[in-house]
Amino acid sequence: MIDFEEELKKFQPSLEVEEAEEAIYNHDLTDVTDILKEMLKENAQ
Repeated sequence: MIDFEEELKKFQPSLEVEEAEEAIYNHDLTDVTDILKEMLKENAQ
């Protein structure tokens, strides 16, 4: 059985939309487009 009191103690609320957007957009992540651009730049040299 689930111990609801114990689960409530562990609960952490999720980020609000604005906070989540900031957390996502402030990370400089490499995506497929960045990789392809770098490959094209290397091949052009």
